Amino acid sequence: MTNQEILMIAMEQSAKDLCADASDFEKSENVVVLSMENADARKYLKLPFSCQLVSYGNNVVASVSHEFREIVEFYINKYPIEHLFETPNLHVLNDALMTKGQRICFMAEYFLPDVNSLRPLDCPYELRILEQNDFSDLYLPQWSNALCEGRKHLDVLGVGAYDNGKLIGLAGCSADCDTMWQIGVDVLPEYRRQGIASAITSRLAIEILQRGKVPFYCAAWCNVKSVRNAIKSGFRPAWVEMTAKSCETVDEINR
Repeated sequence: MTNQEILMIAMEQSAKDLCADASDFEKSENVVVLSMENADARKYLKLPFSCQLVSYGNNVVASVSHEFREIVEFYINKYPIEHLFETPNLHVLNDALMTKGQRICFMAEYFLPDVNSLRPLDCPYELRILEQNDFSDLYLPQWSNALCEGRKHLDVLGVGAYDNGKLIGLAGCSADCDTMWQIGVDVLPEYRRQGIASAITSRLAIEILQRGKVPFYCAAWCNVKSVRNAIKSGFRPAWVEMTAKSCETVDEINR
């Protein structure tokens, strides 16, 4: 795949998630659409959204429920796109959402592979390709980013790093939708800063592409270590998302 083909696949999936059109992300003006359930959306998304903002850099596409449309439309058209996903502007949106029992909950940056930069990276340990049946005994706290116990059936492929037979690093991917598999990575604390994370991430991304799927990687903006790993592994920033949830949900997460 070319970088442009990978980007278009990502936009097409975002369009399914939001009930929008892929061309909406390339417009210069912002777009607001009504959120609905969609069987083709990423499996972990809870639809319909009350307020979901997505940007690939050109504009913002907002997927909302009816009662939040006016609030969101006002907000995204009031401030420059470069500031819509950061404070202090986000306080304006959050204050308005709270009048209807919602708060800003999740904010993240998503990365796609750059085929001109992606290549196998070395590390001083043995690397093994792992299939779904290899994961059964690995649903442990130390591998909670690489694998998801609540969605075991989606964990389809992985790359493990081994020190004399001991698993010390794991990159796993979940088949979150038909065309895109999401990568998560864990390395045991005592083995970090040796290039293991980038070695297993890059190797897994290559394996995913060879299977005809698009690998993608998600990180919070403040997670500098994770962002550095994405860049070193051959990924580049592609889009950002902001999700609102009920105040009760946010409070529960904070407990």
